Amino acid sequence: MKKILLLSMLCMMLALPAMAQRGYYPYGRSSQPRVQTVGRHGNEYIAWHRYYLGLRVGLNASHVASESHLLDGSGVKTGLNIGFVAGTQLSYRTPLFLESGLYYTQKGGKSGSGDGKFTYDLNYLEVPVLIKYKHFVGNQTSIQPYAGAYLAVGTDGEIKNYGARKAFSSYDDGYFKRFDGGLKIGCGVGYNMLYVDASYDIGLANIGQDDFDDTHNGCFTINVGVNF
Repeated sequence: MKKILLLSMLCMMLALPAMAQRGYYPYGRSSQPRVQTVGRHGNEYIAWHRYYLGLRVGLNASHVASESHLLDGSGVKTGLNIGFVAGTQLSYRTPLFLESGLYYTQKGGKSGSGDGKFTYDLNYLEVPVLIKYKHFVGNQTSIQPYAGAYLAVGTDGEIKNYGARKAFSSYDDGYFKRFDGGLKIGCGVGYNMLYVDASYDIGLANIGQDDFDDTHNGCFTINVGVNF
């Protein structure tokens, strides 16, 4: 799975320059069916795509915070984040968009050191639902703050106990629940077709099997991608 994700990431990065050559015009081009003209900027009418599709790939820096000493992994663990998105304009009068998509995202955490070291792999299929505002600051540049929620289901993962030299399934051996959900906040920048953003997931669901000790995900993500 990791080899496939790394290959997909490499192919996407190689394709970015070619895709960007197609061009993205926030001004004019209102004859295109996907573009909505909504106001003036100097002597030109501002227009943007009423809906869009996008590809995303990035890196996570995640941790697991728990009241249980067994599950608490406050050390940061890195992982991949890869997926696609679709967005549509909510109002013809303002550049307000609803965005959703599907990601394969690698979360988890670390705790301890030496013989007391644990690592937690928690990999999910994740669906975000976001409200995004696009503010154009130049001919092809926009700033895009957003907020919303996410739901996720665990696909695979492993807990490694370095002291005991043992590994366990994160979900099947009674440590973590497969379902997660919470809030997502972030901000993106678009230039032409290119896009980059940073976001933070605030896990609200108790992902630990013990109902008395709350366990939550936290994850900072940086993504790059294209919209078309």
